[in-house]
Amino acid sequence: MSERAGTFVPQKGGYAAFVPKPLPPPDLDLDESLLLLLSKADTALARLDGVIQVLPNPDLFVAMYIKKEALLSSQIEGTQASLRGVLEFEADLQPEENINEVREVVNYIKAMGHGMEELDFSEFTVDLLNEIHRFLIQGTRGGFKKPGTIRTEQNWIGVMGTPIQDALYVPPPPEKVPELMHNLELFIQQQDKIPLLIKASLIHAQFESIHPYIDGNGRMGRLLITFFLYYKGMLSKPLLYLSFYLKKHQQEYYQILNDVRYDGNWEKWIAFFLTGVIETSTNSVETAKKIIDLRSDLVTTLLEKNIGGVIALKFIDVLFETPLITISRAAEALGVSRQTANALVKKFEDAGIVVEITGNKRYKRYMFGDYLRIIQEGTYR
Repeated sequence: MSERAGTFVPQKGGYAAFVPKPLPPPDLDLDESLLLLLSKADTALARLDGVIQVLPNPDLFVAMYIKKEALLSSQIEGTQASLRGVLEFEADLQPEENINEVREVVNYIKAMGHGMEELDFSEFTVDLLNEIHRFLIQGTRGGFKKPGTIRTEQNWIGVMGTPIQDALYVPPPPEKVPELMHNLELFIQQQDKIPLLIKASLIHAQFESIHPYIDGNGRMGRLLITFFLYYKGMLSKPLLYLSFYLKKHQQEYYQILNDVRYDGNWEKWIAFFLTGVIETSTNSVETAKKIIDLRSDLVTTLLEKNIGGVIALKFIDVLFETPLITISRAAEALGVSRQTANALVKKFEDAGIVVEITGNKRYKRYMFGDYLRIIQEGTYR
C-alpha cells in the first residue's frame, strides 16, 4: 500500500478511513503515452466546441444534452427514470414513471443551470458547491440528508446494509472534511501550469475521495468536471459530460479510483479520464452531426410535401426544443391560434415527422421520434 495519495487512518470502530493528501500529487509522471492522450483529448474537446458553433441553434442542443447527462449521471446512482419521463415532466405532462426518480434528474438539470449562471460572475468556492448541492437533492429521496451542508458524520461506500467494517471505501472522518475541502478550493482557484484536463481529473478524484456530503457525492463530482472546465474557459458551453463513459465502464471507474487511494496510482486514473474525454467528445461530435443532418432532411421534407411558410420552419426549432408536445404547447410556442397549430401538427404527422403517442381523441401528445432516438443513445438501462 502506497501513501502517495493519502493515508488510511485507523478509527475507534475497527475500520480505517482514508485521508487524502492535498493536490497536486508529488512527482506526477506525465510520460509520453499520457502526453499523447492529453493531446488527443485536447483536440477532441476543441473539435466538439467547434462543431457546436455551426449548429443551427446550439443552445437547444446544449439544453437537451444537459438532460441526457443528468439522466446518465443519475442512472449511475441507481435512478430508473428515462429521458421520455423527464421530458414529460418538464412539459407538465404526467409521466408514467416514478415521479420521485424523475425529479432527481430534473434537480440535476437545475443544479447544472444554477452552477453555470453563478460561475459567470462568481469565484469557484466551497460555498458555491454547497448551493449547487442544495439544488441537487432538495425535495428528493436524499432531501432529508442535509442538502447544501458539509457532512458532520462518517459515511462509507459499500453494499447496502453492510456495516462500515465491511465497506469498500471509507472517506475521511468528518472533522477532517472542512480543511480538505478548503485545500481543494485553493487548488481549483490557483494559477499553475498543470494542463486543465489533467487538473480536472485530479479535482474529480479528490472530491470523490473526500465524499463531503451525506448524499449526492457521485453526481456532484461529475458536475464538478464540467463546472471547472467552463470556469477556466476551456468550454464555451457546458458540453463535456463523462457520465456516458463512466456508466459504460462503471466497475472499472470505481476500481481505478480505489487504486489511487490504495496504491497512489494517479497516472492510471488520468489515462482513464483522458480516454473518457476523447470517447465522449467524439461521440458528441457525431451526435451533433446527426442533428445537423436531421434538420436539413426536415427542411427538404417540408419542401417536398409543400408544407411551407415561416411558421413551419419555426415549428422545427420548437420540436428540437420540445420533442414531446401537445397542440396547446405548440400554439403557445408559435404564437398562433390552437386551430392553426392543430392544422400544422397534422401536416407534420402526415409527413411522418411527428407521431401521436397517446391514442386519445383529446389531449393528444406528439413525439419527434427521430430526434429522441439520436439523443437517447446510451440512456437505456
